[in-house]
Formats: sequence, C-alpha cells, structure tokens
Amino acid sequence: MGREGDAVKLDPADITDGESAQVTENIFDTLVTYRNSSTQIKPDLALSWSRSKNGEIWIFHLRHHVRFQDGTKFNAASVVFNFDQWMNPKDPYHKYGKFIYWQTMWGGFPGKVKKVQAIGKYTVKFTLSQPVAPFLKNLAMFCFAISSPPAVKKWKEDYFKHPVGTGPFKLVLWQRNERIVLDRNPYYWGEKPKIKRLIFVPIKDSTTRMLELERGDIDFMTGVNVEEVKILKKDPAVRVLAKPGMNIAYLAMNCEKPPFNQIAVRQAVRYAINIKKIVEKLYEGLAVPAVNPIPPMILGYNPRLKKFHYNPRKAKELLAKAGFPNGFSTTLWYPPISRQYIPDPKAVAEAMQADLRKVGIKVKLITYDWGSYLYKTEMGEHSMAILGWIGDNGDPDDFLYALLDKTNAVKPAQNIAFYTNEKVHRLLLQAQKIFNPEKRKILYQQAILIINQDSPWVPIAYADQIVAFNKKVKGFHLNPTGMLRFQNVEENP
Repeated sequence: MGREGDAVKLDPADITDGESAQVTENIFDTLVTYRNSSTQIKPDLALSWSRSKNGEIWIFHLRHHVRFQDGTKFNAASVVFNFDQWMNPKDPYHKYGKFIYWQTMWGGFPGKVKKVQAIGKYTVKFTLSQPVAPFLKNLAMFCFAISSPPAVKKWKEDYFKHPVGTGPFKLVLWQRNERIVLDRNPYYWGEKPKIKRLIFVPIKDSTTRMLELERGDIDFMTGVNVEEVKILKKDPAVRVLAKPGMNIAYLAMNCEKPPFNQIAVRQAVRYAINIKKIVEKLYEGLAVPAVNPIPPMILGYNPRLKKFHYNPRKAKELLAKAGFPNGFSTTLWYPPISRQYIPDPKAVAEAMQADLRKVGIKVKLITYDWGSYLYKTEMGEHSMAILGWIGDNGDPDDFLYALLDKTNAVKPAQNIAFYTNEKVHRLLLQAQKIFNPEKRKILYQQAILIINQDSPWVPIAYADQIVAFNKKVKGFHLNPTGMLRFQNVEENP
C-alpha cells in the first residue's frame, strides 16, 4: 500500500493522525467495532453488552480464547489495565503517553468515565459520571484499542515502536520513512486474513504513487490526487473507489493570538477567501464547499446556515472596524502531505494567500514535517493553520466537542483554533447526555449557529474519499471513518 507519509507512532491510544491509525487498525481490536461500510456498531472483543436505565453503568461480556500477538491471554484484566493507563494520571504507565484522544472524548480524569472494573474473568463494568449518548461509538474508535499489558510494561516509553494487539496482523518491521511490514497474526481469534503480508510504503509524491500503482509496484494507494482520478479510471487494471467522505477541511484561526482574538477579524478572513472558487478549481468536482463545521451526513447539520460568501469589500470594512484599515501581516501553515480532505494543501494555501493579499492581509506560508506539524499546531504555535478531520465514529460529538469545545482547547489541543464559548460548551455537554436523536439535533444546530457567528474556522470542503487499487485486490470495503482494514482483502491471480 502506497500512501502519503509514514506513521508517527504505532500506539493507537497515543496517536491523533490517520497515517498512524491506518496501520494500528490492522494490528489491534476494540471492544466494539463498525460494520464494513458504515458506523453501525457490531461486536469485536466484546460479544455483548448492556446499560443501566440511567445510562451510567455499562456491562461488557468479553470473548474467551483470545490471545495477544505475544501469546498473552486476553481477559477483563487486560481491558482494565488499558483504561487505567489512559485515564488515570496516577497509573505508573500513564506517563508513557499523552493520550490526547482520551482527554478529547472523555474529559481527562476524573472525567466522564469514573471507573472501569473487572467483575469477572471475562466481564467488565464501566461506571460513568453521566450518560454519554455516543458511548459505544466512542469505544469503537481506533484510539481505544486494547494493547498487551506485558508489552506495555516491557517497552514503556518505546511501546509505540513495538505495538502488540489482538488484531489480524502483527508488526514485524518498521523502517522509518521506508516501510512498515505486517504479517498475518497466527493467534488471531477471528477469520484469518487471506493475505500473508501487508506492507505500508510512504511515497510522498502523488504522481509517483500513481505510476507505481500502474506499473504494479504497489497494489493499493491512498491520497489520490484529483487530477489523477481521470487517468486511473482509464487504466483497465485499476479500480478507483470514491464516495462522499465523513470529513471536513478547515482553516483554523488561533483565537488566543491577536488579531484573531477579534470576531470581526475572523469574519473578515472568511469573507476575503473565495472558498467556492478554491474548491471548484483544486478539487475538480470531488468535493463541495463546506459551510457547517460538520459534514452533511452528520446529525445536526444545518442546510440553512448563513454563508460567508466571497466579499472583499465586506472583509475590508470589518478589518477597518477592528482597527486594521491597512490590513496586517501574519502566517498561514499548511500540511506537508495530501490528506483525504485536502489533496493539495500547498495549492489551497497559495490560493488563500492571494485572496488575503487583496484585502491587505500579508501572509507568509509555513509548513513542517507531518509529525512536527501536528505537534506544533496542538501546542498553538500557529496564527492560522490548515487542517482537517475525518469522523471517527459518525457522531456530531466527535466533530464539535473534539474540535471546537473549550475542554479541548487545552495544550496539546485538538481544538487548534483554541476557541472557547461557554454557551457552546453547555450545549455540547447537554447533547452528550441525551439519547434521543431529535433532541440532540436541535442542541447541535443551536451550537453550530453560535460557532458560525464566532467564526473560529474558515470551513473549506467536504471531500470524497478516494482510493485506487489493482483490480486483482478483492474484498476491500471503504469505511466512512477512513480506516482501512485489510483482514478480508485477498489478491486474485
């Protein structure tokens, strides 16, 4: 599989990027998981579960006869060990990771998960501090996969180089920036993978990836450049798979850094950038301009939300109102590699730079290697930064709470706009506690109205998911989460 970049880490609980998660998804299992082409929940390491009437107690009954890839037996104690490590700062192994996703989804410690207990050899009890409507969908996310406790204890801070899970493949080699090699896991509890070996190769240049696919040097590629879709569709040996993605690309303005601490400046930037033209020109029909901070298939999307249409005159008026009649100078960061939600980040950044120049905002473009880019934006070093999000579980909480709630504006932050609004915070917390979808929808739409007015982002696009592979590859399913699982893939002669 040829892809845009290398993994950053291979500990699923300690990563935030898709390049890493694409690999760990094939090494690890979670308690519950998603069906092949949806975010519907099905059993994984847990066979069945139940919850109390108030939604604060959950009981999971685990599979028997499951082994980790190091031969260790999986049981309830394994689950408790993992959750204790992620959630409890006093746990002796907590110091070996940042566990940003835990903070993002559960609010740290003590957060929404009060206690995880083994109440039987294969039975686990979760005690929550409040009902959590997307609880099961959260548990299915790649970041809550279960690691081998002996492996974590053995490798400590280096565990991310030596991951051990219960999934269909096991790590046998990681040569940084060259290849990651996974072999079929002989201990796997489910249907054995049909392929013996799975190799992830970082090939930064999209054209090179395409040529290697056409030559047969690789079997599968991600990060298909939009210009290359037409070329690949003409190749009789290649299949291109595209479907609307559960994603968003956005430009985050750092609300902690002047002048972006002013709503008028942020709104001016939105009016100054011709998003419609950028999407038409650079996505070539494989995306639609974004307006909401969530994609259209997510609960709470508001089709009647006020649009910030391209209006340079309005942008200049707002800048003058904010005290910048002649504009100002700033920086705009862009990712170094293509992503599902933004195939050509540099071209998008250059288009934004040109638009902003017209209203007096002088922009210097900056990028870093992928790992550094993620870390530096999480630490708030940027003024403006392009990034995006692929929904992890199909729930609005995973977009709005993760990316725009004040809880997650704490460094290292997922909310890289460092946007805080108390009313939005209350609405998002209230929505987490309600299981009725219609009531949740109303709350999310109210929150989105406020976010849209405050303008911490310039929403850019909802892009199609696109992968391409040799037609001899069979059995692959494209999941809305963007996760690529190769357990059922086979290679026909």
